[in-house]
Amino acid sequence: MFWVRFRSSCIIVVCAALALILGGNVLFGVILAISLIGMMEMYRVLGVHKAPVGIIGYLACIGYDFLLFFGQGTYRTEFFIAFFLVLMLGYVFTFPKYRSEQITMVFFGFFYVAVMLSYVFLLRLCEGGAYLVWLIFIGSWGSDTFAYLVGRKLGKHKIVPKLSPKKSLEGCIGGIVGAAALGALYAAVFSAKLTMFAQPVFVCAVMGAASSVISQLGDWAASAIKRNYDVKDYGKLIPGHGGIMDRFDSVIFTAPVIYYLAQLL
Repeated sequence: MFWVRFRSSCIIVVCAALALILGGNVLFGVILAISLIGMMEMYRVLGVHKAPVGIIGYLACIGYDFLLFFGQGTYRTEFFIAFFLVLMLGYVFTFPKYRSEQITMVFFGFFYVAVMLSYVFLLRLCEGGAYLVWLIFIGSWGSDTFAYLVGRKLGKHKIVPKLSPKKSLEGCIGGIVGAAALGALYAAVFSAKLTMFAQPVFVCAVMGAASSVISQLGDWAASAIKRNYDVKDYGKLIPGHGGIMDRFDSVIFTAPVIYYLAQLL
């Protein structure tokens, strides 16, 4: 199982790196595909992935991403309202086929997956985005790796035992410190490209640590949803990992945090 997981991880990293380096249409297409698959996995758990209300969610994902692609992000609030109204129409005209909580989760799934992941694309478009965007994955996947290694060797104090029995406080701290160190190292290597920051090493270390905290929250949140619906994994698309949501749950939370920290720091 370890080597299956390792092989899948290598393939994911290579594909993600190519998309981030190429940017533009390639990155847009990858983010859109990941968003749609992630939403499908979540909607499948909810039992609405092939239902009319689920299709409304998929169309909202496509429409929202193209809104950003064509530089019309200022109309995001109006788009959210329009999506909500159309979703409510679908709920009313199919009543009583779906429960209100299912409709709520359709909107939640769109925001949780499509909107949050869109910040990868948005950050890539910013000044210095070709270098800033890597911090998303340093803060999420880097944190995951360090948390796993430290937790496996030193983990004693369980942090959320009912949700993730294997997660420890030591692993959590290891992930934060590891992501901060990776952020600092990354900034030291590419300091000439991170001229938007007066002190790139310090700023990227802070961003790494902050994103690690948020990425671990994202991991726990995804686990909580699975526990509520008694499923082990969101899918089987990625051998050794599960589905898209099982691999990108931390990236989903980290992307908007890095985007806004890059604007503030």
